[in-house]
Amino acid sequence: MSDPIADGVVLEFREVMSRVCTPVAVVTAFDGERPHGTTVSAFTSLSMTPPMVLVSLDRGSDLLAIIRETGTFGVNVLAHQQADVALQFARKGADKFDGVDWTADAGLPRLTGSSGWLACTSESLVDGGDHVIALGNVVATGHTSADPLTYHARIFGTHRALEIAS
Repeated sequence: MSDPIADGVVLEFREVMSRVCTPVAVVTAFDGERPHGTTVSAFTSLSMTPPMVLVSLDRGSDLLAIIRETGTFGVNVLAHQQADVALQFARKGADKFDGVDWTADAGLPRLTGSSGWLACTSESLVDGGDHVIALGNVVATGHTSADPLTYHARIFGTHRALEIAS
């Protein structure tokens, strides 16, 4: 039976979290020669020394199983014009890379045009509710000058510096 208080907390939690501006990234890996990827918004830096990040993946994710097996993953920080890529990688299916420009970089799929790129080795996988947190050691990087894609209030946008009067 459902707990109405807990249900209310879950709904309110979703509303609160929708107000947090998050980066939009596609986490990628290879299953043999076949690229896999999924859109995430739970991604952040963890450590500067050594350089580390964390990403949160659904427990049922096919990509998570590949990361468990290979011990590597890429993080493509999407650029503001890549909302269509975010949506494509957010759905289920084996055809997510159809029509998407990408290359292999540091042994991982790298999406062309992304704002930033990180290649990682998996340090550890930590259970966290209905997700698993992948802690990654950053072994290769790259970036462009493109503004990042962000997600806030259930819509895509970007971040630009405010002009503050002196």
